[in-house]
Amino acid sequence: MDSISVLLVDDHQVVRQGLRDFLELQDDLDVIGEAGSGEEGVKLARDLLPDVVLMDLVMPTGIDGVEATRQVKDVSPTTRIIVLTSFADDNKVFPAIKAGAISYLLKDISPEDLAHAIRAAQRNEAVLHPEVAAKLMQEFSTPRTSETPLEHLTEREMDVLRLIARGKSNKEIADTLIISEKTVKTHVSNILSKLHLADRTQAAIYALRRRLVPIDDVNG
Repeated sequence: MDSISVLLVDDHQVVRQGLRDFLELQDDLDVIGEAGSGEEGVKLARDLLPDVVLMDLVMPTGIDGVEATRQVKDVSPTTRIIVLTSFADDNKVFPAIKAGAISYLLKDISPEDLAHAIRAAQRNEAVLHPEVAAKLMQEFSTPRTSETPLEHLTEREMDVLRLIARGKSNKEIADTLIISEKTVKTHVSNILSKLHLADRTQAAIYALRRRLVPIDDVNG
């Protein structure tokens, strides 16, 4: 299996070194660069085109992680960005996700869970820290009348949507529902199309907003 290339963006060298030391123990993860600022992170993302970026949000000089996330997505649209920060404040969570971050994690995450989140990001699957997932659920607890109602989804599509919100991969969904991964991909595509959503992250938020799954079931 091809390794997943990872770029580290954090202003603390000690943090970057700790991340590198762990990630380089993983056979399928390859740290290809480090950046100590948002601007440097954007430049390296443009030059190296990493599969995944681990992005800190608060950096003392230059652009912050939210703006760096937005710019990285501009210069390398296929790169998946995982926010890895110490802060779960509303004024950081929502802008980061809107800027294009696929996952939002806090730095107290275990190394094993971080590796899982990187692999999930490569599969275009979101992982949210439980505290962040709870904030999103609270923020979006009231459905917006302008959005497409859930009645447009079939019963099986609803099952798939709930499993997406629980952080399940296509293979895990297929195993749970006893269907093929190809069928799961078709259901996911239909869900995104019917609900006018861009990706699985938005689908998970959509499901949380409507309380389709208990918050304790969300994969963090």
